[in-house]
Parts: sequence; structure tokens; C-alpha cells
Amino acid sequence: MPVREKIQLLLRHYGRGLLGLLVLVMIVHDIFGTHGFLAMRRTQIEITKVKAGLNQLAKENAVLEQEVKDLKSDPQLIERIARDELGLVRSGEMIIRIPQGQIQEPSSVVKR
Repeated sequence: MPVREKIQLLLRHYGRGLLGLLVLVMIVHDIFGTHGFLAMRRTQIEITKVKAGLNQLAKENAVLEQEVKDLKSDPQLIERIARDELGLVRSGEMIIRIPQGQIQEPSSVVKR
């Protein structure tokens, strides 16, 4: 029996099973492979998270830009920061600091 006839006989006998196995392997690869459906879904979720992070950073950047504009143009804001954070005072002014333990809460004051 020539080789060609042996191959044809094998293909007739096992051809459908091999074809089905090949299709099954292709489907599994398309779902679970490195570039398959599940990997693409994970990538899309990661892209969504990164875009959300970028939007949040853009909002924070806009707030910081507004703060910079305010600090450059608003002398009252500059004075308030100098007083609150740096403890600066004008000449003739005095700062009186009350320790935190001695400050009474409004709800603890007794009304008569």
C-alpha cells in the first residue's frame, strides 16, 4: 500500500476527530491565551482604572493651579497663611496661645 493511500486512510478514519480537537484547542487558546478574551478583559479593566486615576490627578492639578493663582493675587490669603502657619504678627499685635486641654467645647458650657 503506497504512502499516499495510507495517509488518506488515516485522514478518513481520524480526520473528524483531529479537526474537532484542533477547533477545541483554538477556542481554548482564544479564551485563555495570552491575547485571549480573558486577558483582553483584564487589560480593559486596567485601562479604565488608569483613566480614572488620570482624571483624579487632573482634578487635583486644577485645584493646585487655582491655589497658585490665588496665592499670587490675593494678599489677604497670603496674610492668613503667614499668620496661621508661620505665626507672624504685625507690629503691636500679640499672640496668646491657649493649650488644647484648657479649651472648652461649646456643648460643655453650662447655661443658666
